[in-house]
Amino acid sequence: MRASVLAIACVAVAAPVAAQSPTAVLDRAVRAYKNVKTIRASFTQTITNPLLGQTVSSAGEMVQRRPNHVSVRFTDPAGDRIVADGSWVWFYLPSSVPGQVIRQRIASGVAGSPDLTAQFLDTPSSRFNVTDLGREKVNGRPARVLSLVPKPGVDAAFTKAVVWVDSADALIRQFELTEPSEVVRRVTITRLTLNPTIPASAFRFTPPSGTRVVDQ
Repeated sequence: MRASVLAIACVAVAAPVAAQSPTAVLDRAVRAYKNVKTIRASFTQTITNPLLGQTVSSAGEMVQRRPNHVSVRFTDPAGDRIVADGSWVWFYLPSSVPGQVIRQRIASGVAGSPDLTAQFLDTPSSRFNVTDLGREKVNGRPARVLSLVPKPGVDAAFTKAVVWVDSADALIRQFELTEPSEVVRRVTITRLTLNPTIPASAFRFTPPSGTRVVDQ
């Protein structure tokens, strides 16, 4: 049920992404991510469940204040929301579960963070086996494609991540996570603003009148 969407900034370096090793590409993104405090992004998402033979698509807008504040407003399906207020993550998904709000405590550690992108950019060289999957285009932009598989003993919310790193500016334009349940979540960033001013009210959620709050 996690749906969160993040993108990563980068700084200019001498060598282009396409000429760097996979580890160097990730290290470049990590350095830039430390300078990103807030994010505003539009995204599309597909969630594929191979056990059910089902793929569900959605789209929306997200704002984030690192590390544990995220607000996602879905435009498709309209009205669905996910909000991380620093202590809790609230899932209000009337398109699939009407009349109910699910609340989860934000766990400590990287794996428990609502920032899925941070989960695979936190000291990646020591936590993941990294493989170069070649080059593809995302929204018409050339990108380097990297596979990240958690090393034995690493606590991660996924069994594999694939990231598409822009060959020109090293922004992450797309990422795909394979969860332990075998569900595959692909998120594509369609618009991105780094370090915008975001009011604190964006991260507040009040359950709509008449809904039932379920703790998980």
